[in-house]
Amino acid sequence: MSGSGTTADDDPPLQTAVWRLRSRACWTDAAALLEPHAATDPAAALQRTSLLTERCLYTGTGWTDAEDALRTAEALAHDDSERGAAACERGYLAYASTLLGARDRADEASVALSRAAALLSPSSPGRPLLDFRRGLIAQNIADSPQSARAAYRRAHAGATARGDALLLSFTWRHLASLSLREGELAEARHGFAESLRIREELGYLVGTAPALISLADAEAEPEAAARLRAEAGRLFRLLGGVPTWLAPRLEPPAPETVEAN
Repeated sequence: MSGSGTTADDDPPLQTAVWRLRSRACWTDAAALLEPHAATDPAAALQRTSLLTERCLYTGTGWTDAEDALRTAEALAHDDSERGAAACERGYLAYASTLLGARDRADEASVALSRAAALLSPSSPGRPLLDFRRGLIAQNIADSPQSARAAYRRAHAGATARGDALLLSFTWRHLASLSLREGELAEARHGFAESLRIREELGYLVGTAPALISLADAEAEPEAAARLRAEAGRLFRLLGGVPTWLAPRLEPPAPETVEAN
């Protein structure tokens, strides 16, 4: 779940369009823009897979489409870097399936990410993303916070070195979640605030509500926490209830708010 996260003037028009759709939860439309290229171009096939996998994680739907796109990316990969990147995507799709309870694919996730680690050199552009995803496995499936923290820190350093702002928003957030778990509230607030700042600057709208909720969890002032949750709820409804797993964390708006809108 990473990318340039920019719409700079020198970005190719296709990538700008894909980013804008992705950031607004329009993964299917973004993937459709890449489809003509994804049949022959390994990079486009991998990016299309990433989009459809992110859709699965945020909506709990579209597993078959993501799997089909992944098989295409795997078939087109012709060197270790491309094969490693495809293995990283397979591991992430299996992780998402396990996390959301669609199907337990924890073993497949671990094996695929281990294969990716064997194929991607330490200096590979895809290594920070791989480290981050290995951290997710350690934190949310293996329940090993120490291993997760080490993996997130490697990913954070790599994302910083490569200027991958979107990945940094994820490493900040997950490092902060570990701090919150350990009762380090000041450190948690800082990490969650950095994650939110980056996502707002990038215009990553679909990831902003989760960042707001995370920051609210670490907020000491009840009124400030309530404001953050209210804004998260507004964005959640604006995007049609995405990400779906955030719904239990959000209270329905007051009747007067509904009438005002």
